[in-house]
Order: sequence, then structure tokens, then C-alpha cells
Amino acid sequence: MAKHKDENVKLGRFISYILRHHPEAVNLELDENGWADTEELINKINLSGSAIDFAKLNEIVKTNDKKRYEFSDDYKKIRACQGHSINVDLNLKPVKPPQYLYHGTALKNVEIIKKEGLRKISRQYVHLSIDYETAYNVGKRHGKPYIIKVESGKMYDNGHVFYLSKNKVWLSEDINSEYLIFE
Repeated sequence: MAKHKDENVKLGRFISYILRHHPEAVNLELDENGWADTEELINKINLSGSAIDFAKLNEIVKTNDKKRYEFSDDYKKIRACQGHSINVDLNLKPVKPPQYLYHGTALKNVEIIKKEGLRKISRQYVHLSIDYETAYNVGKRHGKPYIIKVESGKMYDNGHVFYLSKNKVWLSEDINSEYLIFE
């Protein structure tokens, strides 16, 4: 059972790599909205040396703790919900954020963030969390975690746009340090 779970995690990371960053790694094309043909994705993953079928792909999508992927209603297409470093239009609608959101990072990044603010760098958006705990879990993936409180309500009132992805990650363009609270 543990081997099965580890295998699914490894395959899930590979799927994320393909759908969010490098579809060309398996010679796959995404449409302008980030959708890939499900059957083609399965075939191309199998040709790359990993073993997957629809049942395994469906299990990975359903059990992914971050809910990174979604199927179209007919399951013929699949895409990542957010986190792309490639240009895709997820058709996100602007949403009014709560008063505060949180950004998890590593302590080693704090000084540069104080100077430059939060930058999307290679991603389409800056990723923000609704709660401290989620941001902490994100931050610890990068080193000693540090949580930055974002004055999202104030930003919104000043004309900044926010989006909420299907997997409940808040997204924004770059955020100036004037809206960041370092505690």
C-alpha cells in the first residue's frame, strides 16, 4: 500500500511538471486554457517510461491533497488548477479577498521580500493562502518557514485584483511591500 501511494505521489509530481511547466517534456500540447487531452496525456506518460492508465490518473486527481488538477465535465480533458509557469488563461474571475491573506516563504527570503515585495517570478501569479497554517505548510517546503501577512483588503480597496483558483489558492499580481506585514 505504501509503495502504491509513493508511486502515485511521484506520478502526480510528474503530471504537475507536465501540466504546469513543461508539456513539451512528453511532447504534449495544451490549449490556451491549459487543457490537455486526457487520453493523449496518458499515452505520452506511458511512452516516457512511466506506467499510468485512466483509473490511476483519476485516483491521483481525486486524492491529491492540494487538488492541483481538474477534469472537464466529460473527463476528456485535464488541466492544472493553478501554479503555471507557462502562459495559460484559466478564465479566472476577479474575487473580493478577505481583509488578510498569508504567504508562506523561507526565512532566507524575507529581507529581499521586504525590499522588493512579493513577486510572481516564474509563475503567472503570487500565491496566497486563506490561513496561517496553510501558508506555514507552504513555507516549510522551502526551508525554515516564515509567514507574511498580506493586507489584501486594503490592496483590493486600492484597485488590486485577486482571483481564487478552483483549489482555493488566492492569486494576485506582484505585491508591493507596503501591503506586507512582517511579524
